[in-house]
Amino acid sequence: MTTELFAAEAMADPLLDLMGGFIQELRDAGLPVSLTENLDAMEAVRAIPIEDRTTFKYALGATLVKSHQHWPAFETVFDVYFSIRGPEYSLTNDDDPDGQGEGEGEDGQENDQAEGSGSEAGGGGGDAMSNEDLAEMLYQALMRQDQNLQRAVARTAVQRFAGMEPGRPVGGTYYLYRTLRNLDLDGVLERLLEADRENNEGRSGLDDRLAKDEYESRIEKLKTEIEAEIRRRLVADRGVEAMAKTLRKPLPEDLDFMHATRDEMETLRKAIAPLTRKLAIRLARKRRHKNKGGLDFRNTIRRSLSYGGVPAEPRFKHPRPSKPEIVILADISGSVAAFARFTLHLVYAMSGQFSKVRAFVFIDGLDEVTRFFDGHEDITAAVHRVNTEADVVWVDGHSDYGHAFEVFEKNYLKTAITSKTTVMILGDARNNYHAAQSWIIQEMKRTAKQVFWLNPEPGSYWDTGDSIVSEYAQYCDGLFEVRNLRQLETFIEAVL
Repeated sequence: MTTELFAAEAMADPLLDLMGGFIQELRDAGLPVSLTENLDAMEAVRAIPIEDRTTFKYALGATLVKSHQHWPAFETVFDVYFSIRGPEYSLTNDDDPDGQGEGEGEDGQENDQAEGSGSEAGGGGGDAMSNEDLAEMLYQALMRQDQNLQRAVARTAVQRFAGMEPGRPVGGTYYLYRTLRNLDLDGVLERLLEADRENNEGRSGLDDRLAKDEYESRIEKLKTEIEAEIRRRLVADRGVEAMAKTLRKPLPEDLDFMHATRDEMETLRKAIAPLTRKLAIRLARKRRHKNKGGLDFRNTIRRSLSYGGVPAEPRFKHPRPSKPEIVILADISGSVAAFARFTLHLVYAMSGQFSKVRAFVFIDGLDEVTRFFDGHEDITAAVHRVNTEADVVWVDGHSDYGHAFEVFEKNYLKTAITSKTTVMILGDARNNYHAAQSWIIQEMKRTAKQVFWLNPEPGSYWDTGDSIVSEYAQYCDGLFEVRNLRQLETFIEAVL
């Protein structure tokens, strides 16, 4: 298919127009979608009807998503672009074509007891339900795992409890909170467990725990359906592009080390393992396929004898690339600690690619922490020991790069750094106006193979306030902004 033909068909087909916006939003969210993958997705659209939503979704995922870490971002964008429902959106399930929802009252009057009732148009017959009817409908949907009934409950609950108003600039989290608060899911869980115990008398404690896990899983799926319902209504009110921008979240590799929440920190920890494997493979391949060495004159002359002395086949030396030695000096004070933690985790998980790794951490004092990693398969536990057991406080526990470097120069410089050593210094260089002692970095540079400084702050913050990063950087082979895993990966792959 030519580009011109593709463009013409896209203009003629509203679905392809929608796909164009969908692909662009994936790219804006950070997913790497190539032109070839874009065309593959378009072919999937032709083969699978959009009405088969589940198959349609996974077909697009198979063509556009290359990492499971990107799947949540893909799902969010997909729900925005392909889950739009109009105001005729009914409260009944698919097995109730007459529009009479389960538990619907006979008087046809809307119950106004709940907060936010009646504020969203297009509710359908579910307005006649009492709150007790809705609670019973919710219980039956979870007990029977009836997905159609769960969708009907989600629609009714959002309409009744969320209090959504057209044009109101409120996020989906607020509407979700209001809806879940009125559903009393904890009470529903207790009721489900009680009914399960009555039907299965004399079972073990393990069975009780398994049953609880099962019902909690069903409730989480219901919450997901409620979130999707809120999202559909917001999209219908505000438009696809506006909601896509509102809901856009950074991918794991783009999360800022210094401003990540607790949940985002957990996401980063999960992203470390696959990143480690990928980088280890790339470094090994890079080292294995390194450029040939210089001309091997003696071997070339010997080979030329078979051609009458004509050097028709030049022979080259094949150097054995050595694995680098790594020395890390990491500031673990304040918010910079998160950056140091993930860098130590990554380097030690890849230690097979280095001939030797020595790690030092500091605040205003400095301590070698290599011992915490020796013999530990669980790198996370070793990093935790670094944060809790390392002797890094000298006076008051506020950053003092100059004194920390003095301790390193006095006790470790001559033994830790050789001509084969690559030194990585991790920190924001905010020195609390203490003496810089930058001459020690110069001594490191004179001895080491190369010295790099990795700074987790944005470049615009460098050399502001008490930051003296440029004073140190003048003696380094490179100063790099490393605020997330993507930048850390780029640094390691390009430099080591």
